[in-house]
Amino acid sequence: MSTKRLPAPEDEAVIEAFLDSLWMERGLRDNTLAAYRSDLRAFAAWLAPQGQHLLSVRRADVLSYIADLGGLSPRTLARRLSSLRGFYLHQVRDGHMEADPCERIDPPRLGRPLPKGLGEVEVEKLLQAPDLSKPEGLRDRAMLELLYATGLRVSELISLQTLQVNFRQGVVRVMGKGGKERLVPMGEEARHWLQRHLAEAHPALLNGRTDNALFPTRRGTTMTRQAFWYLIRRHAAKAGIAGGISPHTLRHAFATHLLNHGADLRVIQMLLGHSDISTTQIYTHVARQRLADLHARHHPRG
Repeated sequence: MSTKRLPAPEDEAVIEAFLDSLWMERGLRDNTLAAYRSDLRAFAAWLAPQGQHLLSVRRADVLSYIADLGGLSPRTLARRLSSLRGFYLHQVRDGHMEADPCERIDPPRLGRPLPKGLGEVEVEKLLQAPDLSKPEGLRDRAMLELLYATGLRVSELISLQTLQVNFRQGVVRVMGKGGKERLVPMGEEARHWLQRHLAEAHPALLNGRTDNALFPTRRGTTMTRQAFWYLIRRHAAKAGIAGGISPHTLRHAFATHLLNHGADLRVIQMLLGHSDISTTQIYTHVARQRLADLHARHHPRG
């Protein structure tokens, strides 16, 4: 029968003194202090059978401890190491230790969370949700169609000016991050709805005012990110789409659906305005996950 490891009494005292200091200096909440206490007690208990104490460890001891925790998730391991970092930085600062044993120890890499998926049928339902009998509805339809057709960032979409749309060439001139300009094709469907918007909804929304904003509000002002987030959530609810859909969801759908239909990753990178291909590669994981899900659902031996 195994005996549960316990921290040495002197380590318990050091931990509590550290937590008292955190509470006094930073006013941390009880649950944060409890997490620190749990992580530090676990390390102290690991040290105890070796005759080691928290204030006597070296970098090699921390590395050995991390190796022993190999079965934990990267996120849990990163939190444990973060607690140790905070503790030892405090000890060095207060003169209780000369060197930080966590120095130059990198935290584990955390995998990127996969974007929320939106199937092509769901996208179609979302696009058809706005009420086309109202100028706002026609504007919203044009915005959603353009967003799905181009994969623009929401900030790029709401800041578009009428002169940035070239109907003859079928492209939108976008000013992206870092002032980088790119031309993005919009496709026939988005072009059709944009033309209807500019002919019917745009003049009605401006009501005699002059403004170059492509998608103005009823007050004649440029739409905010928060306002577009609200309207896309409202249209998603009307379309019966559950979950935390956001403007970025359509950007994800744009990239994922292109990839599913055979588009080259470098082309998607240019269309999205990513400076680094590694940022775009997350969509390959989304596509692979979708294929795995389809296989599991439909294959006889899935």
